[in-house]
Amino acid sequence: MKISEIRDQSIDELLEKRRELKQEAFNLRLQQRSGQLENPARLTIIRKDIARIETSLTSKRAAAPAK
Repeated sequence: MKISEIRDQSIDELLEKRRELKQEAFNLRLQQRSGQLENPARLTIIRKDIARIETSLTSKRAAAPAK
């Protein structure tokens, strides 16, 4: 997920996407523990996407009261 896509989304959309990604990361960690994970790099990508969303949420929340 690109940062430009994240910036264009609303806070509610970002919260929903973060929830989905956290659930997917949880499922991938379970697969990793059981030895069934086919693409371990996917877990890293998801973690970075979650961090990007968190960063964007923080900046949007900080900017919202100023308006």
